[in-house]
Amino acid sequence: MTRPFHPPVRRASLRRQLVLPMVGLLLAAVLGNVAFTAWLAARRSAQTARAGQEQVAAALRSSRVSLSLPVLEALAQLTGSQFVVWDPAAGTRGLATLPREAISDGRLAAALPDGTVDVGGQRHRLGVIRSGGVRPETVIVLTPVRTILAATLETVWPVLAVAAATLAALVPLGWRLTGRLAARIGAIERHVGRIAEGDLGHRLHEERHAGGDPDDEIGRLMTGVNRMTATLGELRTSLVAGERQRLLGQLAAGFAHELRNAITGARLAIDLHRRRCTSAAPGGAGAEDGSLAVAVRQLDIVEEEVRGLLALGRAPETAPTPVSVDGLLGEVRDLTGPRCEHAGVRMECELPTGITLTGRHDTLRAALVNLALNVVDAAGRGGTVRLVGETRGERVVLAVEDTGQGPPATIRDTIREPFVTGKPEGIGLGLAVAKAVAEEHGGGLEWERLHGRTRFEISLPSRTLPTAVAPREPSA
Repeated sequence: MTRPFHPPVRRASLRRQLVLPMVGLLLAAVLGNVAFTAWLAARRSAQTARAGQEQVAAALRSSRVSLSLPVLEALAQLTGSQFVVWDPAAGTRGLATLPREAISDGRLAAALPDGTVDVGGQRHRLGVIRSGGVRPETVIVLTPVRTILAATLETVWPVLAVAAATLAALVPLGWRLTGRLAARIGAIERHVGRIAEGDLGHRLHEERHAGGDPDDEIGRLMTGVNRMTATLGELRTSLVAGERQRLLGQLAAGFAHELRNAITGARLAIDLHRRRCTSAAPGGAGAEDGSLAVAVRQLDIVEEEVRGLLALGRAPETAPTPVSVDGLLGEVRDLTGPRCEHAGVRMECELPTGITLTGRHDTLRAALVNLALNVVDAAGRGGTVRLVGETRGERVVLAVEDTGQGPPATIRDTIREPFVTGKPEGIGLGLAVAKAVAEEHGGGLEWERLHGRTRFEISLPSRTLPTAVAPREPSA
């Protein structure tokens, strides 16, 4: 018994598994880039301050102009640094571009060993330079140094802005794209679950999942799953049909054995009765009772049906031989003629056909007898049954037609299957016998409604023809 398929509990969706690592990698890349850029910005800021001091020192050393307040202010405007003329011995300032309240002399003297000092909330790098003028003087140069945070923000904000814009566009887009992929894969998962539960009647349709390319890997996977579903359905149908055919064969063989024994006993009893009636007549040559001939003919019909059941129950034992279609149809007409007379049905048989095929005579006759008996019942009193033999292209067609109403609509698709019948007293083996015989000869059994007639035909392949036969159009 097939166990129901229960998909595993999903701890994390496919969308999160795809989007979160992508976003995490992007954030890691951005943070690494920002850290490297901040370190590089701080290093460059320090190098820039140091280079500015060295340029100012070089200019003061090489200058021969006496330092005055206008000169110092001009230098401050050009370089962005502050200048204080310093007396190292007294530890006091002289001329200066910085107001005295900005930084006291004592604080400035205390900061010289460290090389840095805060002035007005901004960090300055201190440099002591000896001017080369007419009167050499000591000058303290205070070069502003941007903080690491300010330098970093100034350098990395474009990177952060680009990263934020990328994430703002990438996350929704990635979520949407992965949602489509997850929907397509989820459809395959549900379809495979249905297959595991035994439902093989559905197919995956790519157009239901907008945005999917039917030629990509998932599209090809869907196509492969559909092919697998169709193949499994065909295999299941074949297995069911094979098992049904096997059971039908066993049942038919049992019926045939019992019926053959009964027919043999009945025929022996009729023959014994016929000899007694003949010997009892004056002179030993009395007229034979016609009812005995009818009984023998009915036994012949039953024997043909037994042959058909044997064709279902076991493999054929006789080798194919040349079979005259004219003789075959004539025998079927003779065997089913009494049934037609009794049912009030007119029998028509198109002879001669001039067709000869290679096959097993007895099984073909049994198949046609079964078809004829079925259509006699379907035609009803006042109806017509016609036996037809013809060639169609390179195929031989043996057909039986009737003027009845045709099979009920509820069984038209399954009428050729065993045990399917529209007659209350029927068991549904007649068409199954004919189908088995047709397939044994490499052909098939088909039926159609045409111009108010129901036509059942056994179509045999060209290899059943021993010689080429000119195609013959069916008679009206």
